[in-house]
Amino acid sequence: MLQSSEYTYGGKPAAPASNPNAYNPVKTVSAPIEQATIGRTLVIKGEISGAEALYIDGRIEGKISLPDNRVTIGRNGNVQANISAREVVVMGKVSGNIDCSDRVDIRSEGSVTGDVSTVRISVEDGAILKGGIQVRSVEGKQQTQAKPAEAAKPAAAEPQKSLAATASA
Repeated sequence: MLQSSEYTYGGKPAAPASNPNAYNPVKTVSAPIEQATIGRTLVIKGEISGAEALYIDGRIEGKISLPDNRVTIGRNGNVQANISAREVVVMGKVSGNIDCSDRVDIRSEGSVTGDVSTVRISVEDGAILKGGIQVRSVEGKQQTQAKPAEAAKPAAAEPQKSLAATASA
């Protein structure tokens, strides 16, 4: 009996329960985010639009338009569609163009084949990205889209000329 009382009050099992950092429930600052889920066995052909976040673990063919929300392609997700969203996280496969108003995050197991247009982009080591990338600024999107392309052309041409000059010299 002495052992059981010591074990209950002063032993290891009682310690984690009295430790306030042992288990903290998730603290949300704002209301929980509504998120729709397309399961692993679902196949959707057509256009998807809406006003909530979307998690895709199945297969989509067509167009995804969620301009104010996040689209997450899970590890089992296979998307053959153009995606227009505020934020896109890719852990599966995407074949199509991505247009984001905020950011694109391609995780290490993710694969994107298509053009990406966004304000911010993150591509982890091991991720696959085949296509063009256009990173635009938040303010004045129309003005800055043309300027970086024009500014990049002369800058890209000058190093090639200098390399050609040094190679022939």
